Amino acid sequence: MNLKIAVLSGDGIGPEVILQAKKVLYAVGSVYDHEFVFEDALMGAVAIDKTGSPLPEQTLNLCLNTDAVLFGAIGDPKYDNNPDAKVRPEQGLLKLRKELGLFANIRPIKPYKALLNSSPLKREIIEGADFTIFRELTGGVYFGEKKLNEAGTVASDLCEYSEEEISRIAHLAFKSAQNRRKKVTLVDKANVLETSRLWRKVVKNVSAAYPDVVLDFLFVDNAAMQIILNPKQFDVILTENLFGDILSDEASVITGSIGLLASASLGKTNALFEPIHGSYPQAAGKNIANPIASILSAALLLEHFGLYEEAKKIYEGVEKAIEYQVVTIDLNPDSKFGTNEVGEFVSNFILNKDDLLYFNKNNVYIGQSTIV
Repeated sequence: MNLKIAVLSGDGIGPEVILQAKKVLYAVGSVYDHEFVFEDALMGAVAIDKTGSPLPEQTLNLCLNTDAVLFGAIGDPKYDNNPDAKVRPEQGLLKLRKELGLFANIRPIKPYKALLNSSPLKREIIEGADFTIFRELTGGVYFGEKKLNEAGTVASDLCEYSEEEISRIAHLAFKSAQNRRKKVTLVDKANVLETSRLWRKVVKNVSAAYPDVVLDFLFVDNAAMQIILNPKQFDVILTENLFGDILSDEASVITGSIGLLASASLGKTNALFEPIHGSYPQAAGKNIANPIASILSAALLLEHFGLYEEAKKIYEGVEKAIEYQVVTIDLNPDSKFGTNEVGEFVSNFILNKDDLLYFNKNNVYIGQSTIV
């Protein structure tokens, strides 16, 4: 298979973690005889600095004419700390999602056995948890009309949804549940919000087409609590844009690090794959950022194109890296490994799986392993 992939590394640690994802995809291409052609483009704060726009037209045109987009992270303190900034990196990401029609964000949550003790939650609470969050991505308050009075003292953000926007992601969630444990939980605030009442109505109607899937409901405040108290109760969580943004970041604590969570953003014809973490500018250039979420985003990209065996090999490589403690300091404060070494381990696992037969855990440091 030949794929043309737009690479938007973005800001902060984005370029470092994306580089590791590219290494892994190059390894997959070599072993499985695929060709991945990467084309880099500017986005985020770095794009503002160079072009004045967080999403230059050249970048958008590239994304519209590639098979998929591999995205890093955006954000910079000089914009985060300036409430008067008229142009922000996040505006580029919102516009990109809208222009590509990326209406569904999919975030798998599943802790690794070797990291169960790394989570701030008790082992018995998270062990066995395995769920996916389906977050609507192009509607709601993020894209609604925004107002600020002349005095700058009153502001509003319109939350608006249509039946079509809800039903299209609901169908994806139910189809996913059919291949999992056959349960969808709709998270809303139907006791207060009119948009949430519409979500309940539409999702109930959609559920009739999937009689083998159980549908239940949780208010968002209760859902936030249940994710911490009993995450094993969930299979597929379906929710709107704002709620999904918050809950998916909250759910990251289950795995022990936000640096472990990948996501796929899908539309009818386009797809974007990214880690859910931010740009973490404090870590930029220090070789300490966790690249696993970016590497797993590459695995989701492969699955999207039906390359399941290749994606499985990436998952195995990540699991082996975690098992052998070839991880960054967010997962092991005493680790001698950095961003680049984790990427090298996974890519070389794909290229030379037999080397693991000779891998000595006692020699896991740079220069002593045939893998690293």
